[in-house]
Amino acid sequence: MRVSVIIVNWNGKRILEDCLDSLKEQTFRWDFEVIVVDNGSTDGSECFATIRNKRNLGFAGGNNAGIRAARGKYIALLNNDARADKDWLKELVEAAEENPEVGMFASKILRTDGRIDSAGCTVHPDGNGMCRGRGERHNNYNKSEDVTFPSGCAALYRKSMLDEIGLFDERFFMYNEDTDLGIRAQKAGYKCLYVPTAIVTHLYSQSSSAYSLKKLFRVERNRILIMLKSFTFRQIITSVPWTFIRYFNLMRGLAWSE
Repeated sequence: MRVSVIIVNWNGKRILEDCLDSLKEQTFRWDFEVIVVDNGSTDGSECFATIRNKRNLGFAGGNNAGIRAARGKYIALLNNDARADKDWLKELVEAAEENPEVGMFASKILRTDGRIDSAGCTVHPDGNGMCRGRGERHNNYNKSEDVTFPSGCAALYRKSMLDEIGLFDERFFMYNEDTDLGIRAQKAGYKCLYVPTAIVTHLYSQSSSAYSLKKLFRVERNRILIMLKSFTFRQIITSVPWTFIRYFNLMRGLAWSE
């Protein structure tokens, strides 16, 4: 088996079927398996599940359950609220085969308005994962290049890398678990390549509203956990003003969008 595609689902009846349909249309010429991990859904979407968890294990725990069951050389993650372009898998796997030294591959993730949701990710100086190019025109990100880590919304990982560094830290539950994994991979010597021809469209924050207090709490809690795990004492101290800068830029961006 060349690739295992893992989709974590929680009450995604409205969106999951469209995601699965996009995988049926893939031009990828090798066999791949699709593993749908259901996190205790009650809306009927659990009927699509390959693995059924009795409770919601979050993004981290759900994907880990799928990875443990996967048979593929490569692990592809796809959000249940994302639709893959027909060449998505083909482009990612070709990039992986051509770059054996690279452990992670980032997709070009678009919003429904055609602008960038993520063109690979970086780590903000305060520990938060940041998507490159969010809200910008997608033509600005047509160059393949090294980035820090891929968004877990649509990513490809070498299974051998995950076997070495470990899976997602389940303490994160959801948000910034891909940041933590990316940092650990980089420390182990694995690079991440952005593949602009591997395209998906993301509805964004269907499991929690884009700016909910629950999401805010989890993002900030997990950002602090990343610092405690991976930052030096000096980096932790200097991160404080960067958090204010990040929120200022976020609020400014919201004001411009209204």
